[in-house]
Amino acid sequence: MPVPGAGEEDQMAPVTRPARAPWERTVVAAVYLVGAGVHVGIVASDPTTYAPFAGDALFGFVRTGWRDVFMDDPRLWGLQLAAGEALLGVLLLIGGRVAAVGWAGVLGFHVLLLLFGLWAWWYAVPALAVLTVLAARDRGWRLG
Repeated sequence: MPVPGAGEEDQMAPVTRPARAPWERTVVAAVYLVGAGVHVGIVASDPTTYAPFAGDALFGFVRTGWRDVFMDDPRLWGLQLAAGEALLGVLLLIGGRVAAVGWAGVLGFHVLLLLFGLWAWWYAVPALAVLTVLAARDRGWRLG
């Protein structure tokens, strides 16, 4: 039934729903948001838990930087780490061009993990392979 006073184009306009984030971004964003929560929990409970993290770092400057900078105020730096991970998760959820910044941050985060020792390579190298494929699918990039 026509609505009085409404033009034909108003009556025929389809109902549009906001686009949902692709599952790739949603899953990775969730992991980063949970990771942010984990860091808040570590800071709240015992920030000295961070102390051995860089013990097997590949370069001396990473070990000394961790000890002299991060462990000088692990509450501050742990919360900064949490904020950074939360930001990356939110950027991925926002989508669009902003998601590209989120993906770059996620990939960069994992590249930096490689500096913390060979133990990190067991996680970060496969994670980088998976995250690169997910980012490419999300952004419409062609790999290879």
